[in-house]
Amino acid sequence: MSAKIQIRPVNSAAFQTLMAAGADPLTARLYAARQVETAGELADNLSALIPYTMLKGCTEAAARLADAVQKREKILIVADYDADGATACAVGVNGLAAMGGAVDFLVPNRFEHGYGLTPELAEIAAAQGADVLLTVDNGIASTAGVARAQALGLDVIVTDHHLPADTVPDCIIVNPNQKGCGFPSKSLAGVGVIFYVLTALRAELRRRGHFRPSENAKPFSDGLDGVNTIAEPNLGELLDLVALGTVADVVALDHNNRILVSQGLKRMRAGKMRPGIRALFDVARRDWRKAQPFDMGFALGPRINAAGRLDDMSVGIACLLAADEAEAQSLAAQLNDLNIERREIEQSMLQDALDGFPETLPDGQTTLTAYREDFHQGVVGIVASRLKDRFYRPAVVFAPAGNGEVRGSGRSIPKLHLRDALDLLSKRHPDLILKFGGHAMAAGLSILERDIPTFQTAFETAVRDMVGQDDLSQTFVTDGSLPARDITLEQAQNLARHVWGQGFAPPSFTDEFAVVRQQPMGAEGKHRKAWLQKDGCEFEAMFWRCEDDIPARIRTVYRPVANEWRGNTELQLYIDYWEAA
Repeated sequence: MSAKIQIRPVNSAAFQTLMAAGADPLTARLYAARQVETAGELADNLSALIPYTMLKGCTEAAARLADAVQKREKILIVADYDADGATACAVGVNGLAAMGGAVDFLVPNRFEHGYGLTPELAEIAAAQGADVLLTVDNGIASTAGVARAQALGLDVIVTDHHLPADTVPDCIIVNPNQKGCGFPSKSLAGVGVIFYVLTALRAELRRRGHFRPSENAKPFSDGLDGVNTIAEPNLGELLDLVALGTVADVVALDHNNRILVSQGLKRMRAGKMRPGIRALFDVARRDWRKAQPFDMGFALGPRINAAGRLDDMSVGIACLLAADEAEAQSLAAQLNDLNIERREIEQSMLQDALDGFPETLPDGQTTLTAYREDFHQGVVGIVASRLKDRFYRPAVVFAPAGNGEVRGSGRSIPKLHLRDALDLLSKRHPDLILKFGGHAMAAGLSILERDIPTFQTAFETAVRDMVGQDDLSQTFVTDGSLPARDITLEQAQNLARHVWGQGFAPPSFTDEFAVVRQQPMGAEGKHRKAWLQKDGCEFEAMFWRCEDDIPARIRTVYRPVANEWRGNTELQLYIDYWEAA
């Protein structure tokens, strides 16, 4: 399938500003092309974070949690079953415990409880003696669950980042996307939201004189246990978890999120991470000394997610909370085994789904919907993502959920806001979708199994009304040409030190090269290695999943990479797209 190649425009005024602030020319060019306009946005120090006072509901949540901490009320965290939810839960448990809170957690089982704080989960929480329910990475859609918890005498605090519906729970809510919230960063992950709540809680408890005074100050009574012995915690120690959850949830890496991720990565590279994260690096065979966002998104995150997809996310949370190396290694090994099983299920499901579609979609088809009775609920999102990548179309994959229902997960292309599409669908067909939620690029929903054909037709119609034909052509947005003198190992290593990801795309470039020679790679020859020439310089390049002979001259989209192999580091170009020039 042919694609379009575009070049990001560079804001020349921003480029000059960043150069004057000390950025090297390539960094200034790349940042200026990504809406970075001020020198302050180059900083990654924690003092540059947006203050918690701008996050609606944050100080109110902190005050209620401070009461709970000081009264030793039981705080029960209700987590989501993905990597963001797991890291948010670990942040909440660690942070609250460090401030003297009586805290535990409850995570719903995908297959038994469904998503979020349901009435059933509220009853379980009440039976466990909870006084305060604190949701992390969920809750904004849990109107019934919150109401049931309150009826049972529990106070509820919702911390979430998902887009709210017209009706939200009647309780304290901390969510940058809720109505009336002026927090500038709308892309905080769930783990980022609870981290902000903890910073507000620490400030509130400090104001109340809750923490142990400095060595030179006189001891004081906290009114409960005599002399206060709780030291004020360093919440920076939670940033390894915040970085992992933020990248794994694929939220946009705006300046605020880049600070959180950068600081977390620095702690990892310095070895200042919890045992569970170190163990995940080990089982994934990644070097924590060179931790990158790629490791979070494609090595550690999937292993944590595998627990929620196939088993029980409690295993993933336990790994992140593990107090010693031996326990962490054992739990990480379990997560690694689950991830291997997840990959096998995914490949089987993907092949079954592909068998239901032609090699090339008919002209005019804008969506993909797949379902089989033997599909696995926990893997539908990954398969939808693979279908979206293969055909460059929004895709929804369903699996049985019992009682005549199916649960689906969807993935979208840049020009279609998937949650908005489902919202349009629900308004046109009020009885079709039982429940739904999500973001621009990913969403989940439940419908009746018998309504799948109706959904397929209605989804196709809705998307056709929302996108044009040009939106369905894959477009590679690049940073233009890179002079041969800048295509170096040193430059590749420099680029790797920055935080790139969703909404702050990793740099890619477009150039024409002469193909000097080439050879197949891999046991089955499914990849190719070629030596490319530009301006008298020769570069080794990898063409992944390419079995075709490459013509003598090509136009490419590529990324310079510092490739490590058997103790050696060398420059390689990873080719994302090529066509005959």
